[in-house]
Parts: sequence; structure tokens; C-alpha cells
Amino acid sequence: MHAKSRLTRIQVMNNDRSSPSPPMAPTLAPSRSVPLNLVDIAAQIQKADQVLGCVTTQKLRIIVEQIQALQQKARELLEQAQQSSDLHRVECRFQKRPGHVYHLYRRSEGSLYFSMLSPHDWRDHPPDTFVGSFRLEQDMSFTPVQDIARRDAQDDMLRQLLPPSENGQR
Repeated sequence: MHAKSRLTRIQVMNNDRSSPSPPMAPTLAPSRSVPLNLVDIAAQIQKADQVLGCVTTQKLRIIVEQIQALQQKARELLEQAQQSSDLHRVECRFQKRPGHVYHLYRRSEGSLYFSMLSPHDWRDHPPDTFVGSFRLEQDMSFTPVQDIARRDAQDDMLRQLLPPSENGQR
């Protein structure tokens, strides 16, 4: 009986509206735009992970392409440096000056030499096999004559990007 009276007493206390009730925890009101179903939330998280994975993969592909392009440019730069180094070792019986074009010939025994005379200067009958013409640049690299226009255009673009120096030159 004692348990029954205690139960009745608890029921009475809960039904008594005059006694202060404990504060209720806030609850989220159901919304049509935010699903409260855990399965829906898990599906959204999975979809977000897939999209992020695709976006990340695409960005990584772009970086890989950029790395490959930089590697190719580095190979080209090294080849050009090697070519310039080789050309500086070619026989030359005059002092080379930057900005001038020099003409490379190969003797019958295979040795190379620079000349100031172009094949045209020899009336298209040079004494040895013509190999190519190169301009010596300010940085002491050699530019094949067929690439001079492209090199000059690049240099012009760089000069436009760089501020003028104190001596009035760029």
C-alpha cells in the first residue's frame, strides 16, 4: 500500500498546475528546409563528401598539369643553357658582343666556328656548311635567328611589367 500512496502522490504533483514546473529544454521546430531525419542528414554529408572529393580531384589535376608544364619549361631552359654553353666554346676569331648576330659553320672535318658573314654575304656559297645564325643576348645566351622576334616580344612585355630603373632604363 505504501507504494500505491507514493505513486498517487507523484501523480498528484505532476497534475498540480499551481506548482512551478521545471524549465523545458528548447526543441527545434520541424522545418521543411532542414531535415531532422538522421538518414537524410547522413545522405547530405555523403553527397557533400562526394562533391568535395570531385572538386579536390579536379584542383589536383590542375596542379599536376601545372607541374608538368613547369617541368617541360625547365627541360627547355636546361637545353637552351646547354646550347648556349656549347656555342660559347665554338671557335671564334673575334670578340662577340651582345646584340649582334653570328653565323655558325661546320668545316669538312666537323669542327664548328663562328663568322660575322652570313651565307648571303657569301652569295649563298659559303666555304663551309652553314649550321645556323644566332644573336648573342645581354645575358650571354644565344637566340636562334628564327626565335628573335618571339624573344624580343617577350622582352618587351617584361620591360612593360618592370618599373624603370634609376638610370632611366628598364
